[in-house]
Amino acid sequence: MTEAAVPRASFGRTFWTNAIFAPRTTLGFMRIDFVLGTIFVIPLTQMVFFTFVVQLSGGANTSVDGLTQLQFTALGNAVATVTYSSVFSVCQTTDSEKQQGTMEHILVSPASRLALYFGRGLIPILISLATVSVGLAYAFLLFGVPVSASALPALAVSVVLTAFAMVGFGLLLGGVALYLRTSIILGNIFLFAGLLLSGVNFPLSALPGPLQYAGYALPLTWGLAAIRAAVLGQGLGSLGVLWAAVAAAAAISFGSAIALWEVFERRALATGSIARF
Repeated sequence: MTEAAVPRASFGRTFWTNAIFAPRTTLGFMRIDFVLGTIFVIPLTQMVFFTFVVQLSGGANTSVDGLTQLQFTALGNAVATVTYSSVFSVCQTTDSEKQQGTMEHILVSPASRLALYFGRGLIPILISLATVSVGLAYAFLLFGVPVSASALPALAVSVVLTAFAMVGFGLLLGGVALYLRTSIILGNIFLFAGLLLSGVNFPLSALPGPLQYAGYALPLTWGLAAIRAAVLGQGLGSLGVLWAAVAAAAAISFGSAIALWEVFERRALATGSIARF
């Protein structure tokens, strides 16, 4: 069969096929209890843990960027839980493909890499939106974070942009993990890096200069800043800048994941990690 005669699935078919089947195979969302735990349990337990730490430190009522320290921490962790579904689970896609022996078939497939990436990101984006929304509901109802009805549209825009940016970042890390033995370590590094460097539990200004710059390189930093600004009712001028930053982070993450895939693939072939798990 000549190269011209090789059948090639359409972009739309490849996209929707991956959107439907990837959650059942490589993304870990096969069981409803896993999904419900990610959406409802993880945000609450993480928020309770860090707010208890704040209370035990005696600084719960300290003012931080227009919120009390307790509210600041609760809101930060409500958003930070997006990392579990958007980065950690997505990053492990590569491991699952290697373990199931399907990675080699994907790499020789004529299917569009763009469709594969965007298709596999659809369900994680939806899960991320649900996780952050539930986390914010906990922050408002249980931890006293103030929010007005007029701020909800801006908050919704911030949450959507953050979910897209974080899933793009997870896909980028999944590509890097192509030539690593496992992506679990990589996912954990950025899971905890987000907690430390993105202003989740304390303002970014409290960090040393070099670590601040590292924090600004993470999409979670900008997404969290946009969500906090929306909750505090800041104007469209300030929000517009933050939205542009989050959108840029999303575009860079998705674009880098796609553009660098061939680099990751060559490195995986050179190290023999293409089929090693």
